[in-house]
Amino acid sequence: MIQREFALNAQKALQEDEDVIGLAVAGSWLTNELDEYSDLDLILVTQHRLSDDKSKMLEYATRLGKLLNGFTGEHVGEPRVLICLYDEPLLHVDIKFLTLEEFGPRVEDPILMIDRDGQLSSIMSETKAEFPYPDYQWIEDRFWTWIHYALLKIGRGEHTEAFDFSAFMRMVVFGPLLHIKNSNQPRGVRKAETTLSTEDFDKLKATLPTYDKASLLSSLRNSVKLYKQLQRSLFGSDIRLATMTEESVMKYFDQIESK
Repeated sequence: MIQREFALNAQKALQEDEDVIGLAVAGSWLTNELDEYSDLDLILVTQHRLSDDKSKMLEYATRLGKLLNGFTGEHVGEPRVLICLYDEPLLHVDIKFLTLEEFGPRVEDPILMIDRDGQLSSIMSETKAEFPYPDYQWIEDRFWTWIHYALLKIGRGEHTEAFDFSAFMRMVVFGPLLHIKNSNQPRGVRKAETTLSTEDFDKLKATLPTYDKASLLSSLRNSVKLYKQLQRSLFGSDIRLATMTEESVMKYFDQIESK
């Protein structure tokens, strides 16, 4: 696999760098799910902070292969990641630049390729990887206002906005909750096609609209129905349901549909 070959070359390129404390691989490598479409997730731990200087990040990235392009990941909430595209072979590689102090908090335990003086393995033995799970109360506090927002856009004829908003709901609400229901990590809609039950994936597909008012309203109805099912399946008695907000929004839903 080109990902493994790239990682081994990176290991060789960085092995003698005294500022490099460690190099690790994460992502689909850990679950043996690498295929021809996989990117490569690398974690580079250095003595001196590099993530506040893009030029230094790019300098390291160019040492690993024929770099076509590299940019930082503010758009995904992680400016410490340099998102790279390499050539010969064409490969997407994400490099997260960390200091030793930043290595402890993590969502998974990576495979170590360089671990100078066992510093990374020591941290991993003393700390626990924790994948972030959604806050059900956070979702409930927002869901019905989000539905109302979508109805406003449909009612005004801003169908493109409503269409895009449905994708947001799948990424933030339905994908994660359905993954939890199916005993998966809540990674948005990642691999929903293969890791959700057929029944649950069909319900997720029912929230996909086409570009017209009737479809937008129908898929939004399906979204509400799915959310109510997930409420019953996942939420505990400690979650305060926004019943009054729900009732008012659903009355407005009926009004928009009747126009």
